[in-house]
Amino acid sequence: MSQPLLEPIFSEQYGNQGRWMVVIFNNATNSMDEVIDILMEATGCDVTEAYIETWEAHTYGKASVHFSTHEECETVAAIISTIGVKTEVTKEWPE
Repeated sequence: MSQPLLEPIFSEQYGNQGRWMVVIFNNATNSMDEVIDILMEATGCDVTEAYIETWEAHTYGKASVHFSTHEECETVAAIISTIGVKTEVTKEWPE
């Protein structure tokens, strides 16, 4: 039996700007606990999500940690950067 096609739902929150993301990069300076704490502070995520994202950055060298508008991602990246973690704000999908 075939499934009906569903049309995507687009959120007005992002407008025509697309969705942005914050990427963090692993370093040899910060402990995992420091990164987990700053991720929870900056993004409002819980300890489990912060741990997973920190582990991903540690294991793969980088991790996407937040998705939102460009302005909000810049704010989140600035908070994370206060402890010396390198961040990058980029579009979620290249155009």
